[in-house]
Amino acid sequence: MQSAYLLVTHGSRDIRPQIAIDQLRDRIEQRLSVPVGAAVLECAPTELHEQIEEFSRQHPTLSEIKIVPLFLLPGVHVKEDIPEQIAIAQSRIHPKLELLPHLGSHSGMVEVLASRISQISADARILMSHGSRRTGGNAPIDNIASAINAVSAYWSVEPKLETRILELKQRGCQRIAILPYFLFSGGITDAIAQSIQTLSEQHPDLTLQWLTPFDYCEDLVRLILEFIAVQTSAELLTRSSK
Repeated sequence: MQSAYLLVTHGSRDIRPQIAIDQLRDRIEQRLSVPVGAAVLECAPTELHEQIEEFSRQHPTLSEIKIVPLFLLPGVHVKEDIPEQIAIAQSRIHPKLELLPHLGSHSGMVEVLASRISQISADARILMSHGSRRTGGNAPIDNIASAINAVSAYWSVEPKLETRILELKQRGCQRIAILPYFLFSGGITDAIAQSIQTLSEQHPDLTLQWLTPFDYCEDLVRLILEFIAVQTSAELLTRSSK
């Protein structure tokens, strides 16, 4: 049985995420020595199911394609949009399509984030995410922040970054590290960086340090490889128990 992997991201009009995913795909393919492709859910000239079908045509000997959603949270895209697109593709191609859990569900994510933020000497840490208006939608971020000894802040909902920074300042914190919970650089991370610059100018007594998103760093490559290995082991265990 010849398998392959297809990395699926959200998609963006900004070219930087596409550059990053292409780099990730190449490096992961080198490590796994099997075909690895990349596809996007939005902002592409073709639908995701068409991208899956094209990947299958490019590799006609495949018997199975594992879809790896590079998403941090289990939102509508992960729960509904991607499965719908996979179902359409499956009705049109022969290889079995298997949807793996989203990357953010991997337990190794907390360890990687903790390692990244521990490299910065700080009095306090903030985990910065986009944020969700859905009830309970931000609970996973709050849990991760707690696990890495940080507080959460959000771009689109409260508590926003400025709110958190003022709270920490009132507690006497002067050196604050801000870790983005974003895979790739883009318009939102640029806006956050600009906001941090403005806050630094407004509060010269504070040292605000913004870490960069993962992009195609080795940490993310290792995380994806570990995630794939865990999922493969779980699948083999399930098959052997039947």
